[in-house]
Amino acid sequence: MPPIISVIGKSNSGKTTLIEKLIAELTSRGYRVATIKHSHHNFEIDQPGKDSWRHLQAGSEATAIISPNKITLMKPVAEELTTSDIIRLFGEDYDIILTEGFKQGKSPKIEVHRREIGPPFDTVSKLVAIATDEPLQTKTCQFSLEDAIGLTDLLEQGFIKPQRKRFTLYINNAPVTLSAFPKKIIGNVLLAMVSSLKGIAQIRSLDISIRRQTSKTD
Repeated sequence: MPPIISVIGKSNSGKTTLIEKLIAELTSRGYRVATIKHSHHNFEIDQPGKDSWRHLQAGSEATAIISPNKITLMKPVAEELTTSDIIRLFGEDYDIILTEGFKQGKSPKIEVHRREIGPPFDTVSKLVAIATDEPLQTKTCQFSLEDAIGLTDLLEQGFIKPQRKRFTLYINNAPVTLSAFPKKIIGNVLLAMVSSLKGIAQIRSLDISIRRQTSKTD
């Protein structure tokens, strides 16, 4: 799946501002970016009485509102989704996913630090950089809060370019980890098969979904 980078930091440290700068720099280089915002607060899926709310109340497991230039998906969940779950909903045609929050997540992280807010977090797993307004005693790479170019260079060289070619396999809605050999075999077989279909030219990406019939009588 696309590389996921979480931008973390204490409240009012400037996480959203940094993400805005990174998005602008990444898109200026021609990359496709998607973002995810984490919140600890509940929010209403839709206002009671609205059509989409009525659909969900009637038993629909998901509903979408579509306009000529926008789509909004509403899908109640039994428990909080992981970033991998969310990206599956997004689709994978992005070069990088930036998330705001997810401090406890498994993705690489950039911490935003401001002296006036207090010290950086004590322990953060997979911390790859700190955007800071003061020098810190740490071995982690440090960047100025204004250095979106330097941070984007780090993302480009360390995450985007190494993962431009990707192979993702889901079985029963869960991603399956494959070593290089089965990735090569499965990928080559699928590409060879679809390449032989009439009207198929260059293949940039390939998405296949197979849903087997399951019932109590199977």
